[in-house]
Amino acid sequence: MSLQEEHRVSTAVPQSVTAPLSRAAIFLVLTINPGQAGETAVRALCADMPGLLRAIGFRAPQGLLSCVMGFGSAAWDRLFGQPRPRELHPFREIQGAHHAVSTPGDLLFHIRAERMDLCFELETQIMARLGDAVATADEVQGFSYFDARDLLGFVDGTENPAGQAALDATLIAGEDENFVAGSYVVVQKYLHDLARWNALPVAEQERIIGRHKLSDIELDDAVKPSNAHNALTTIVEDGEQLEILRDNMPFGDIAKGEFGTYFIGYARSPRRIERMLENMFIGLPPGNYDRLLDFSRAVTGSLFFVPSASFLEQVTPDASVAAAPALPAQDGLPPLAPRDGSLGIGSLKESGNE
Repeated sequence: MSLQEEHRVSTAVPQSVTAPLSRAAIFLVLTINPGQAGETAVRALCADMPGLLRAIGFRAPQGLLSCVMGFGSAAWDRLFGQPRPRELHPFREIQGAHHAVSTPGDLLFHIRAERMDLCFELETQIMARLGDAVATADEVQGFSYFDARDLLGFVDGTENPAGQAALDATLIAGEDENFVAGSYVVVQKYLHDLARWNALPVAEQERIIGRHKLSDIELDDAVKPSNAHNALTTIVEDGEQLEILRDNMPFGDIAKGEFGTYFIGYARSPRRIERMLENMFIGLPPGNYDRLLDFSRAVTGSLFFVPSASFLEQVTPDASVAAAPALPAQDGLPPLAPRDGSLGIGSLKESGNE
């Protein structure tokens, strides 16, 4: 990140995209019902979020409650109009050896805490505020599983960037001046066929994932297959690895026979995540697809834009356009995002992974 980009990002307050991995999470995807009343209710919630977080989080500060609010492409046009984030578009389905579906989603709430009761209470308050303005497209309660493992038995998120690298990977800087400190996020719910997976020898499972199951150590390149999961999801461009930040969580309802991994990936450009998914579902080269998909099926898929906390603070219930004005240029640099105000959701100085 250049000095100019660092200066611009340091003046905008992001949402808590890089908050530390938590022991509990709720992934709530909503659609906005037709009519102006629904749009007004959603815009009103944008400014109400800091108060909700303070009221609930103060009761158990050690619970580290946080929330990220994201908007789908169609919802952005309805709520805010122009300008719009440059790379925001509906999730693009992928049809290869397996199918990455695209499913409805206007709003995403990624709620995290060390305790599920905090997540549950915040979700309850959000839904009470929105009422009939929205319909639930999907709701998943995630949990930490032993030593950060997924239900397949492997550690998940080992190669996540940390500290400044996490900020560089997730937060927009000079590439979209209207939306500095914003981020893109892709979510997918994967259902696992655990009976078939557990029937595989551990050595075969390790070749599919690209890591040793017990130690979490990556397989040597000499023995790792080219279609190993971690090989296909590593994107290198001009000699530089393009990173994303994952906060995947296991989930399950044993009575319904539904359990799996909720994938959530943040990046400063959605193209990074899209390339990973293309490699997985189509293959690199085509046909050399991710064999993990033989055991894990994507049943949802949505793309959202996460504006900065500074942007959300400017939203008013009756305003269709909420783009915050730029500050005057300083020291010969381009105009900056507003300095004042914070949702209290997270900041560059307060974010985790540092």
